[in-house]
Amino acid sequence: MTVQLHFIYGTETGTAEILCDDLKDAVDGSIECEISSMEDVAPASMSGDTFYVLVSSTFGSGDVPGGAETFYKALTNGKPDLGHVRFAIFGLGDSSFETFAQGSEKIMTAMLDCKANMVGERGIFDASSPDMPEDIAVPWLQGILAENKVA
Repeated sequence: MTVQLHFIYGTETGTAEILCDDLKDAVDGSIECEISSMEDVAPASMSGDTFYVLVSSTFGSGDVPGGAETFYKALTNGKPDLGHVRFAIFGLGDSSFETFAQGSEKIMTAMLDCKANMVGERGIFDASSPDMPEDIAVPWLQGILAENKVA
């Protein structure tokens, strides 16, 4: 079975994983979806036949979360050629911190440095807002999928 849409999360507390479940539930049922932790995905094995939605929190002083460290290091140290990969990225953060959403920004930059093709703008959720993450992320994803005929 070919995966058309693959949600990949990096998280410390589980929020990014839960958000991927919410995003998958919001996708048209005719689209094949998969959800994985960044711990379980090797960037060099990413397929050009799949659209990737990366969801990452920020940890500590603007770092990638523990669940994304292996993925991030594989990008920054290994520099795989990802010119065949299309992706979108959504970040979780809290604007009361100076390092707001920098975890997803670092992953985005590393993906772009490996020549991956970013679709749409990076989505960002602010934990200081009254919204829930899915209130921001679902319309963001639906817009990307519709505007770019992704899946």
